[in-house]
Amino acid sequence: MLSGVFMSQWSVVVTATLFQFILLLALRGAAKLVLPKSGLVRLLLNLAFFSALTGLLLYHGIPPYLREDDQSAFAERLSNGILKTIWWIGGAMVLASSVRMFLIFERKPREGRLLQDLVVALIYLTGALCVVAYVFSLPVGTIIATSGVFAIVLGLALQSTLNDVFSGIAINLGRPLSIGDWVVLDDNVQGRVLETNWRSTQLLSGTNDLIVVPNSLLAKSRITNLSGPEPSHGASLKVRLLPTKPPGVILDAMEKVLLSSNAISKFPAPSAAVLAIDRDAVEIELSFRVADLGRVGKAKNELFDLIYRHVDAAGLQLAGSTASVHVAVEQSGVSAVAKRTATPIRLMNSIPLFAGLTDEEKDDLSSAMNRLTFHKDAVIAHQDTSLTSLMLIRSGVVAVEEKDGEGSIELARLAPGDFFGERGVLLGALELADFIALTPVVIYELPKARLAVILRDRPAIAEELALLLASRTKAEAALHPAQPLASQGASVALSTRIRELFHIP
Repeated sequence: MLSGVFMSQWSVVVTATLFQFILLLALRGAAKLVLPKSGLVRLLLNLAFFSALTGLLLYHGIPPYLREDDQSAFAERLSNGILKTIWWIGGAMVLASSVRMFLIFERKPREGRLLQDLVVALIYLTGALCVVAYVFSLPVGTIIATSGVFAIVLGLALQSTLNDVFSGIAINLGRPLSIGDWVVLDDNVQGRVLETNWRSTQLLSGTNDLIVVPNSLLAKSRITNLSGPEPSHGASLKVRLLPTKPPGVILDAMEKVLLSSNAISKFPAPSAAVLAIDRDAVEIELSFRVADLGRVGKAKNELFDLIYRHVDAAGLQLAGSTASVHVAVEQSGVSAVAKRTATPIRLMNSIPLFAGLTDEEKDDLSSAMNRLTFHKDAVIAHQDTSLTSLMLIRSGVVAVEEKDGEGSIELARLAPGDFFGERGVLLGALELADFIALTPVVIYELPKARLAVILRDRPAIAEELALLLASRTKAEAALHPAQPLASQGASVALSTRIRELFHIP
């Protein structure tokens, strides 16, 4: 008898709506803990819970989309209201999971996330209004009208903040800037974008200062994005040269400056243009691009150095603020002959490697140099050959290209004042690349035998050559990791090997 009563009560409990709902909620919680966390799993779980809850409510005659018109018991109305509220929340969760899953901008993830947030907020707001209307049976229109008046008062009080928020929405949707971009605003305010949120945008200036710009002010400013639409950045510099030679010769020297640069981008090709000419100077503008904004300073420093070297190699002179009348006379007659006869010594004076030599030592070396000329596209030295002379570049541009089975890799470009061949002269090693003349090139060849005498008398030059060779080997290894000489240079002290080969004490 007691057993039958217990079974009857248990049957009532099992068939009770609230018990079934609690069991359904427990199953959902367990599934959430067991199943993997992903957008698709979350969507399917919410959809299954919402479907089961809908079936449960309809089975017990509790349509969640209808208002409670009958005057039932308070406990029953309370439980039905809780179930309906959870049903509306479950429906909102299904729609929100669908938005997170399918509303995606693959190329603009930040814009997609912002739009997702706005749509999800609208879904939950609509769900809350439905709960008010169908669960509590309150007039939604009156509530909206009342909230509208409250929103007007609140909007007037928070006008500045709301202006920043809506400006932030517009900026995030329009995306005139991104994290990491370098931007310039009005009044020359500039910096790298660190963070952009609903209210403000933070910039890091070149002096490492944090600049916080309200979005409302940013939306009204003229924004110059120096990092867009691509990271490469264009720059230019101007050079004034004395008109001692025709503009064509001057322009050719400046084009060699751009051609010999390693810091600027090769594509699109840099250019040199004559801006003005008068009796005092020829003004040239060099235009170029670099990989990103941070490399502009390094590129300009290299170009200024190359300008000096190519100007000296071409026999030109930089112009000052005022004209120097006597310079034109200096370019003719005996002076020009003197310069031609002194070219090897002037070349050695321009190379820091020979700065410690005396005038007598420089004269001795210059007398042993051989002058070589190469036309454009000529191969000065082939890969896998060992040079027996140090090659000093007097004028022109030389490309260092390593060839492999699939093509060639450009390792560097050399300009007047640079030299090569130290690998073969010092170690007897093979060259890792071809040396190709990109323009007509003049080279002075310093034989190994004469250099050996200087190395024995000046051991510091051997140390500098060893450092230069190690630096070049490291740079080549960075471009092409599989370099046998790179590992050799890293494991053996080059200066010690040079001393042993040349019998330097």
